Amino acid sequence: MMDGSLLLLGIQGPELAQDEAVLFTKLQPAGYILFSRNIISAGQTRKLTDDLRSLHSGEPLIAIDQEGGRVSRIAAIAPAAPSAPALAARADYRKIADAAALTGELLRLLGINFNLAPVLDLDHLPETRNALTGRSWGRNPQRVIDYAGHWNRWLRKQHIASCGKHFPAGGRAVSDPHHDLPFCPATIDELLREDVVPFTALMPELDAIMLAHIVFSNIDPDFPASLSPRVIRRFLRDQLGFDRHLVLTDDLDMHAIAKRYGRGEDVKLAITAGNDLALICHETGSAETAARAIAELPHWMTEDARDRIDRFRRKKLHHPIPWSAAKWEKSCRELAALAAEFDESDASESPVARY
Repeated sequence: MMDGSLLLLGIQGPELAQDEAVLFTKLQPAGYILFSRNIISAGQTRKLTDDLRSLHSGEPLIAIDQEGGRVSRIAAIAPAAPSAPALAARADYRKIADAAALTGELLRLLGINFNLAPVLDLDHLPETRNALTGRSWGRNPQRVIDYAGHWNRWLRKQHIASCGKHFPAGGRAVSDPHHDLPFCPATIDELLREDVVPFTALMPELDAIMLAHIVFSNIDPDFPASLSPRVIRRFLRDQLGFDRHLVLTDDLDMHAIAKRYGRGEDVKLAITAGNDLALICHETGSAETAARAIAELPHWMTEDARDRIDRFRRKKLHHPIPWSAAKWEKSCRELAALAAEFDESDASESPVARY
């Protein structure tokens, strides 16, 4: 038996290959996530998302990481919006709103309905190569609430679902989870005083939460937050009340997880810990192994996750608007004009900027 309904899967190229179409039709995953490798032109990308939709009777999640700045998966076909640090430094709410609204307009035209943003991590270690360089809205929780919250509201006004990340405190990572598994000694009390505040303050306006691949050794020394029942079920869901939000892992193909857990064990741990979705972004050929592992879990556990996914699909996802080259070009021109007001350079070496 296989259960692909709790998987969010990557696609290998810019077109839906026949073998992928067969696999996805059989597994019926909750949805898909796009990366730069999938995006060559606007028309091609819209055809890809339309083809993915054709495999499902309902609306699948079609996700992307479109934060702005160096994390811009559509950079080959559209201007990148100003980054979170640049917008926060300008402290101009109109510019923040414009960046989010134009991002949402472009995504909706491409057939994307779920943006894995905003980053809510506090910038504890700005000089550390921990994958967050150029992505955080700041160090002060109130400023993160103000700026990321404003960005989030204007993205959602374009009917794009949003996802706060990386709970509980990705900004405390002392290394890059794309390469290895970071450890952090912060306690729950310390996280409650600072890092968790943006998540709880924006709780009513966030559609989903993504977990961090970091071991918080004073909370759960055995598992990273993304696979930890203590972090997800007890802290996030029970203590903080995120019991109805969609909760998902970060990419399970990142070395922080892939070096320590085999495919199958990782997704079992993820769903057991309280995630609704397990992300397999690059090694899609292992999706059947993941689906067989999920099918071995208790029915009540997978049913709870499916209920939250179904509710998310009904209440948070919107069908794409008709394709319009004129609208696309207009939004690109406006975004290019906005980006030209900001002077930014990308000095990051993290894979997150290259995917």
